[in-house]
Amino acid sequence: MASSTPRLTQQHIARLAGVSQATVSLVLNGNAAAQARIPLETRERVQKIIRETGYVPDPIARRMAMGSNRILGVFTYEPAFPSAHADFFLPFLFGIEEEAQARHYDLLLLTGAGAPGERKIFSGDNRLRLADGCIVLGKNFDHEELARLMAGNFPFVAIGRRNDAGGPVPYVGADYATATAALVEQARALGHRRLAYLGATGPAESTADRWTGFQSALGDDLQLVMAEASMSTPAAQLLETLLARGATAIFCVELVDALALEAAARARGLSLPADLSLIALGSHVRVDAHSTRFASFVIPREEMGRQATANLVHRIEHGAGEAVRQVLLPCEAIRGETLGPAPASAD
Repeated sequence: MASSTPRLTQQHIARLAGVSQATVSLVLNGNAAAQARIPLETRERVQKIIRETGYVPDPIARRMAMGSNRILGVFTYEPAFPSAHADFFLPFLFGIEEEAQARHYDLLLLTGAGAPGERKIFSGDNRLRLADGCIVLGKNFDHEELARLMAGNFPFVAIGRRNDAGGPVPYVGADYATATAALVEQARALGHRRLAYLGATGPAESTADRWTGFQSALGDDLQLVMAEASMSTPAAQLLETLLARGATAIFCVELVDALALEAAARARGLSLPADLSLIALGSHVRVDAHSTRFASFVIPREEMGRQATANLVHRIEHGAGEAVRQVLLPCEAIRGETLGPAPASAD
């Protein structure tokens, strides 16, 4: 019957080299400054014993000694995988996974729940500390939880711009304000002077930034004929109101609103963009490849995921003393099929 060979440990190496276990640990895991305090002859003796015995450090024990599991948490305030949200979240997750793999970290999807149907980072059975740090994303953040994260010493990075929560929040977001303003400028250059804006203007930072960008680009020569926080009015009725007010270009925060107005316009016999221009403020999910390609802009979701992951790893490996990084990535304009010159009959 074959006998099992005991696993070599740092204690065995220490005895063979005639040094303490702490010295062996420093030779294996210490930084350059710590190793420099050990005499060269001692370091070489320990390294010689390691080579001769074929000792391989236990990766789990080594991670525990270094205070790192090499695991990144990912928390989403909305379910990441149902079909209604899948195409919105998946590009972020692709970017996160790609960067984590490149940096030799594993991912842990956190789905902490508070009340039924409510997601909470700090739920009763919190597992946040299983990871070395966490990426937090969602359309709507819990700002009390964000402030609690900021007050702690747990590394995290938000995807999407976030207002201060007791201090600057580390984030990687998209520059919605500049992208929205650029679309308004395109409409101006095409002769549009009466614009409508449909969609939320806050409180989420992503919607507030769109509204800020839209307002900043209006100027004295453009008239805002309607701004609705939500499109509760039936699309056909709303379209009649907008046309009666002289709107020639309608900016929609949500794709569902743009689609409803498009259908109402076609049912009325209007041609897009000859009779009316429709703009969707962001590269939203398309139903199929044959659907209308709205004038819009590309939200760089995968790159946001990659850069947020890189930012988080930097915070984990360099400590909380590092300056908070806040990054806004540019959004590429999409001319699409629904933004054209203002109708000749327009004022």
